[in-house]
Amino acid sequence: MSAADEIADADRAAIDAFIERVWSHDGLADLTLAAYRSDLEHAAAWLRARGSGLVRADLERLSRYLGERGARRITARSNARLLTVLRRFYADYARVRAGFEDPTLLLDAPKLPRSLPKALSERDIEALINAPNVEAPLGLRDRAMLELMYASGLRVSELTTLPVAALNLRQGVLRVTGKGGKDRLVPVGENALDWIARYLKDARPALAKGRTPDVLFLSNRAAGMTRQMAWTMVRKHALAAGIPVKKISPHVLRHSFATHLLNHGADLRALQMLLGHSTLSTTQIYTLIAKENLKRLHAEHHPRG
Repeated sequence: MSAADEIADADRAAIDAFIERVWSHDGLADLTLAAYRSDLEHAAAWLRARGSGLVRADLERLSRYLGERGARRITARSNARLLTVLRRFYADYARVRAGFEDPTLLLDAPKLPRSLPKALSERDIEALINAPNVEAPLGLRDRAMLELMYASGLRVSELTTLPVAALNLRQGVLRVTGKGGKDRLVPVGENALDWIARYLKDARPALAKGRTPDVLFLSNRAAGMTRQMAWTMVRKHALAAGIPVKKISPHVLRHSFATHLLNHGADLRALQMLLGHSTLSTTQIYTLIAKENLKRLHAEHHPRG
């Protein structure tokens, strides 16, 4: 039996209404909405089994729920993400239910360790990008995808859903639809443009098999790639390049793009626009990486480092 089958009708109605409101107000992606729903349904099922429910929960029960998750070794980051969803749900519920008191107002967020995004060295990036066999259509596609991921810092979901119409080869820009359905223009470097043009001419027609799919990068089934396919592709070429696969994922290329731009003097606000971050604080974590790199170089090469 799923969590959705174990929740009260009032909770189910409240969750449905909340999802509808945040979708219409913020235009959140389907995956985000599904994650919100899953978190809320699991919380509602746990609370109902203990004589409460989502819309009747109090501070004590919610604290116990988060505490039990911690005892099951669910990470602090996951609990923090859940608490964000709960706070958003209850704040929304309080707006539409007069007299409702938000039980999350006094809940403390779990302390998170400060972690830096992983980034590959420029040498590893070169080895990874050069790994595909470009004499084969799939290899040429992979090379174009890797070039574009590193050149533009795209999220893997943005890359795999990118339509052909989003690319302007002549102007060297992409129109990317990111989180929340927000569009941004992203410049593409000459190397990536050259490989994409070669892919469009020499590989994509063979992969399309006479069809006219809208998506830019195709699988060998003449359809768009999934995020899992992109993940597998990156790890395959990382292995061939001698890069430990535990260090690699499509998102690592996005982190490497941001880190290397900062290392070469890019402006933080420009980087925010390129990455599609809604707030500058999200982008600022990359300055920590740049500082760590400078400290490491100083320690390695300065006579008194």
